[in-house]
Amino acid sequence: MVFEGFRRSFDELLSRSTRPEDRRIVASRMKETLVQARAGLNDLRDALAKARERLAAETHELETVRRRRQLAEGIGDKETVGIATKYEEMHAQRVDAIQKKVSAEEAELLLAEREVESMTVELKAVMAGTAPGGGAPAIDPGGVGDLGGTGSEGNAALRDEIDSLGRQRAREDREADAARRLDELKRKMGK
Repeated sequence: MVFEGFRRSFDELLSRSTRPEDRRIVASRMKETLVQARAGLNDLRDALAKARERLAAETHELETVRRRRQLAEGIGDKETVGIATKYEEMHAQRVDAIQKKVSAEEAELLLAEREVESMTVELKAVMAGTAPGGGAPAIDPGGVGDLGGTGSEGNAALRDEIDSLGRQRAREDREADAARRLDELKRKMGK
């Protein structure tokens, strides 16, 4: 799963250090890991949206082939019926495969969202000065301000930073895609 590495990294950061100075560093790294995990969620959402689009296109093709087969049957064109039947089977198999892929990606996204939520709760606990299970303090209160504050103010700052990084990454992805398409167009035009 995509988030296995993020979770492992997060857990290592939680269990590794005991000194307050180290805990501040751990909390900072946890925050970075969570930002990366949230960006990964966006990637999963994008992949799911693309799979759904592909499913819709393939379903449309299947409906078209079925309609053509029915029309050919109506006029008694056995050759066209045979070809349409072949393509109908092929598109039906593709629709089935893509539906399975969409279901798997939906399940993966759901698991990843739960994992990110769990990581968020753990980070909030560390930033609030408690261990993730509600135990002893996990961070020196004097260092919490460096990580965005405590309570709802710190949580809002964390959300804002994560959202900002996500928007920045999406913008960079769009710009890279536009540059790639422009290069491709230039290549086609012979320039």
